[in-house]
Amino acid sequence: MTVKISSVGLRGLEGYRVQVEVQISGGMDAMVIVGLPDASVKESKERVLSAIRSVDSDGARQKIVVNLSPSEQKKNGPIFDLAIAIGILKEMDHIKAEIPPDTLFIGALSLDGTIEKVEGMLPALLVARSLGYKKAFLPYDPLIPIDMLEGLECVVVDHIRDVLQHLSGQISLPLQTERPADQHIEIPYTHPKDFTDIIGHEQAKHILEVAAAGGHNVLMSGPPGCGKSMLAEAFPSILPQLTKQKQLEVISLYQLAKEQLTNPQISPYRHPHHSASSVAIIGGGSYPKPGEISLAHNGVLFLDEMAEFPKKTLDMLRQPLEMGTVTISRAHSTVTYPASFILIGAMNPCPCGFLGSHDHYCTCTPKQIQMYRNRVSGPVLDRMDILLALKPVHLDQEHRNGESSAAIRDRVKKAQEQQFSRYEGQFYNAKVPFEILSRTSPLKEHQRKMIAKAAAKQHWSNRVQIKIIRLARTISDLEGSIHITDESVWKAIHIRETSNQKGLQVVRE
Repeated sequence: MTVKISSVGLRGLEGYRVQVEVQISGGMDAMVIVGLPDASVKESKERVLSAIRSVDSDGARQKIVVNLSPSEQKKNGPIFDLAIAIGILKEMDHIKAEIPPDTLFIGALSLDGTIEKVEGMLPALLVARSLGYKKAFLPYDPLIPIDMLEGLECVVVDHIRDVLQHLSGQISLPLQTERPADQHIEIPYTHPKDFTDIIGHEQAKHILEVAAAGGHNVLMSGPPGCGKSMLAEAFPSILPQLTKQKQLEVISLYQLAKEQLTNPQISPYRHPHHSASSVAIIGGGSYPKPGEISLAHNGVLFLDEMAEFPKKTLDMLRQPLEMGTVTISRAHSTVTYPASFILIGAMNPCPCGFLGSHDHYCTCTPKQIQMYRNRVSGPVLDRMDILLALKPVHLDQEHRNGESSAAIRDRVKKAQEQQFSRYEGQFYNAKVPFEILSRTSPLKEHQRKMIAKAAAKQHWSNRVQIKIIRLARTISDLEGSIHITDESVWKAIHIRETSNQKGLQVVRE
């Protein structure tokens, strides 16, 4: 007889159903695990045999064969320990009750039978829920928001003995490990930067509001100290709170990367240094891990001094910016991670930084300026929806407190809700397929001519013209208009014309 116990395997955030098949026969004292296990899975046999002895069971003088199906998928990590142990105990008739096929087991085992948490438990639970599982036995992990996993009953256990008692229906101590009382209280998060603290830059603030509402990428250019970094740091404060589904995605990615997440309710903000390697930005390694672009999923990726990043690294961003995912292929495995983020770049207009400044003299030659700007390739510039040029703000001018981030965030949220309702899904104007955008918000003939005339004058590519339409749609959403207005088209063209691709000219505010 063969016993089958359910578990799940992971490839990045994607997963698959794993059937742990156990067969015991008389003969030599041996335990064999097959089904493309790696070293960490093969070592589980020693942990499992020691753990089942803690519940007065012994696998001595028996041949135990464990098959991890499907056999063509590589298995890694100790996540299958608990499922293997339950399968062996069931095959030994130590467990009398039937185990439903929609019940799965995940967790590592220590030698005394204690169940330990493993890497990637939350992604595994999300996969289990999508595969139709109804109940999951797992160890306690304070980083897993069990209350958010609707539709999947999570039974938290500390020892393999607790699992046996639950399966047999015996009355035992509560298996659900209680969280600290203060963990249920939502602590409001205060962003370190607020738009009301930024002096001047009213036009730039409005353009960033448009970017936040529609999910548009922004490239800022200006002399050193003009406020590029401050505007980028304040940008996450105008983004609405993440939905439960997006929070689970973000938590899963940070767990896989073993990174600390400050608050899962707010959009993540990543700010890698320009000396970071391509693997750190894109993701990778022998066993591929999420990179900065995946850790910025559902949030913001800020590349300060963008022209100082290696050109090869910047060009690697082209596919994620278009697709919202990144696929990493290695000898051991190929994984796909989500990477849908708003890219904000900042760079100087020239190597010395003072081109167009009225306070400093630029010493760069035209050739030096052109070589510096060529570090950001044309295809990458094409994928930037907004090119924003800034000038310094004098601190001796009258400081008027502008709108707070909370007030701007309310408008952004309303505009996004209008997009979700129109597209019947969580799609932003910058990311929604263009055929859906064209069908739901068709342009008028004279609006097409406006864009075509500006494109011919500025030598814009088709991609840039489409981004103009997306920008116009977002501006109309902020104005509460159902259709794309003439004024929004004009504003979108003006935003792009103000800083053309050949040279980011200084905007007069």
